[in-house]
Amino acid sequence: MGDIAKDINSKFPNEKIKALINIKYTANWLDGCGNEILKPYKISVQQYNILRILRGAKRAITVTTVKERMVQKSPNSTRLMDKLCDKNLIERTRCENDRRVVYVKISKSGLELLEKINNSEFDNQMKNLTESEAKKLNSLLDKIR
Repeated sequence: MGDIAKDINSKFPNEKIKALINIKYTANWLDGCGNEILKPYKISVQQYNILRILRGAKRAITVTTVKERMVQKSPNSTRLMDKLCDKNLIERTRCENDRRVVYVKISKSGLELLEKINNSEFDNQMKNLTESEAKKLNSLLDKIR
């Protein structure tokens, strides 16, 4: 089992500061794990998130809606979507009534890519938690926000 104080060779003034650093450190660790899982598919965790949002939407939605639903808010979301378009994983269309509005939807290739990705590898990151511990963790994280 990890110990944040040992992992980063640091001491903390109190448990709340330790918890804050631990959350940030763990989030970064989880991103690293996710990027390793997705490396063979040549997409990032943020791009995977966009694909999952679009798959769940089941229809074209605005770029703004995608940005609102992203787990990791990113100022690069337009660039991330550009890359997904270049890979033919999503399709973009402009609104006929308002040219400033852009709609995106997942392509057939994007759906096929999501099918190839083994979601159980993401589950493995949480394998050390019981279902009740995960529920408690969710409750605590919700309480922080």
